[in-house]
Amino acid sequence: MNKKELFIDVAYDSLIKKDEELCGDRVEIIRLKDSTIIVMADGLGSGVKANILASLTSKIASTMLKEGADIYETVDTIVNTLPVCKVREIAYCTFTLMKIYNDGRVYIAEYDNPPFFLIRNSKGIEIEKKESIINEKKVFESQFVLEEGDVITVVSDGCIHAGIGNILNLGWSWDNVQNYLIRNTKCRRSAKNIEKDLIQVCWDLYGGKPGDDTTVVCVKARKSEVIDLFTGPPKDARNDSYAIKEFMKGTGKKIICGGTTSNIVRRELGLELKVNLDFYDKDVPPTATMEGIDLITEGVLTLSKAIEKLSNYEASFESQETYCDLDGLDGASRLVKMLIEDCTHFNLWVGKAINPAHQNPNFPIDLSIKLKLVEQLIGYMKKLGKHVNINYL
Repeated sequence: MNKKELFIDVAYDSLIKKDEELCGDRVEIIRLKDSTIIVMADGLGSGVKANILASLTSKIASTMLKEGADIYETVDTIVNTLPVCKVREIAYCTFTLMKIYNDGRVYIAEYDNPPFFLIRNSKGIEIEKKESIINEKKVFESQFVLEEGDVITVVSDGCIHAGIGNILNLGWSWDNVQNYLIRNTKCRRSAKNIEKDLIQVCWDLYGGKPGDDTTVVCVKARKSEVIDLFTGPPKDARNDSYAIKEFMKGTGKKIICGGTTSNIVRRELGLELKVNLDFYDKDVPPTATMEGIDLITEGVLTLSKAIEKLSNYEASFESQETYCDLDGLDGASRLVKMLIEDCTHFNLWVGKAINPAHQNPNFPIDLSIKLKLVEQLIGYMKKLGKHVNINYL
């Protein structure tokens, strides 16, 4: 058994069937101290009815597993709660349940959903499954141990059938999805990027008009990667030295946002601060460099632009109009890319001193709300599944 703790990086996205307002697929993620519970439920049909069935199923399953119920109790409760369609004689909701421990142990139960994908070292891995009959329902159970870098992907049948009757006559198929994942996981570090790429292909295959609700859940086993971000000088200047020492203690990557903050770090560490005079984006101030610091940016303007990029990155395909470029060389793009790809644990150091420049009535009002920007940043990082720790100074 792998005794080294892993970070269970989880992300998901859904496409709603055309002409519907609600998605008939539902995902629940519950993080416990020693494990992560993930439930993906697919309600029969689409729209409101499917959404209610999937929501009920996912909530029952995740809550029971969280409270320590075993798979037999959980499935039995779901089966008895949701009747079988009398016309089609099929279940009103299918589901995949996963419980993944921080030491790598995995338990998966599948009921009528497409089989999960496991990619390891750029190869598709077949896992032996045990067939169990629970309340006359056939459930496939799997138990195995994840290795660092492994990627588990669970999809609803909308992904397997993507393109049917449109670009592809018979849909994408399970094997083609696996081949795509094998190629794509080679160059993607985060679960979010892997699943966004896959859901984008589904969107394209459907021609932007999904013929079915489509959901992709991706899990990547990663080692913990820490980022410490310092923004704003401490409220009491006498705490500058202590704050910088605590900030520099960590072994992870270091980011500084703010000219005043970077000057405090320069002074306390006795290091040279070099400003980069290249403008890669007219809306984003230039960056700077200092030994031991991975990224130095301006404060409020760069944070505001970074949050705008995170908003575009998080937006659904139905509403997203602006492409989110993560490969830009400007400070905001570099900041967002690091936060998405190079971070599992995010330590935020926020100085609460008032910057006189931000109180100037001639400045745009959004320059006076750094704390609000920080709150928005925290919200997006939590949405991305990062562990967030905040230190106010």
